[in-house]
Amino acid sequence: MFESVSRKKVAVVTGGGGFLGSHLSDRLISEGFRVIAVDNLVTGSSGNLAHLAGSQDFKFIRHNVSEFIFIPGRVDFVFHFASPASPIDYLELPIPTLKVGALGTHNALGLAKEKQAVFVLASTSECYGDPLVHPQKEDYWGNVNPIGPRGVYDEAKRFAEAMTMAYHRHHRLNTKIVRIFNTYGPRMRLKDGRVVPAFISQALNQEPLTVFGDGSQTRSFCYVSDLIDGIFRLAMTDYHEPVNIGNPREMTILEFAEKILQITGSKSRIVTQPLPEDDPKVRRPDISRAQKVLGWEPKVDFESGIRETILYFKDSKAA
Repeated sequence: MFESVSRKKVAVVTGGGGFLGSHLSDRLISEGFRVIAVDNLVTGSSGNLAHLAGSQDFKFIRHNVSEFIFIPGRVDFVFHFASPASPIDYLELPIPTLKVGALGTHNALGLAKEKQAVFVLASTSECYGDPLVHPQKEDYWGNVNPIGPRGVYDEAKRFAEAMTMAYHRHHRLNTKIVRIFNTYGPRMRLKDGRVVPAFISQALNQEPLTVFGDGSQTRSFCYVSDLIDGIFRLAMTDYHEPVNIGNPREMTILEFAEKILQITGSKSRIVTQPLPEDDPKVRRPDISRAQKVLGWEPKVDFESGIRETILYFKDSKAA
């Protein structure tokens, strides 16, 4: 795939065409890696990687990782980020979501085992479900409805964590698990159904902002560059237990909607709709493990990050 004479480390990023996968690819290349992005582009976009076209340190393979993954040559790191990640996607694609969490993870771990590479799993705060413990620490096992509509994503990721730890214990594979909390920033899809692009899109179009329930449910929003920094730091450690990466600044969805209206200057009003089934009431990471193990904490304040994201969506609209 790449010339074997290169001294640069090679990283495979599954889901490399996605919001997080593309930002991770950028970070790895900036750190001196060569990157092979693998994506079937079901929810990812080749546009997220267009700026890397022609780079000698980047290759793209269009492939569904729920099928066997073949990568010739050396591989030093496998970052498994392939999966539908927004409710609108995994509710429309329940079987592919389960398959990429099970078969895709198995194939990605198999590649890492064959190459004796470091394996990094992109897991999720959804492993905690609708939590009964607040804030959420990594030793909390969660409150997940396995047969509810969100279970296809939650249980796929929980299974992926179990398989990752099995490969670590049984095959002595060098594995890492990052539990990703709500993240936002450029390259999010405008219509992906998540609250950040939904509110920004509605505000820019002077449409009503749709708040589910009474808006009292909380989320904690982490800017993408902070998240990627935490993931990169984790990949460079010898730590194998799950690590929360997210911003502990918590706000209600109603507060978030009001912030978006304030920053955009939109005249939109706020309307409410019924709360979706199994929607978490609270979400805030305890990041003490990341602080201790990685020396990491978020740096980008919410207002700065949201302004950058709004600018991205404005530019995308104009393009």
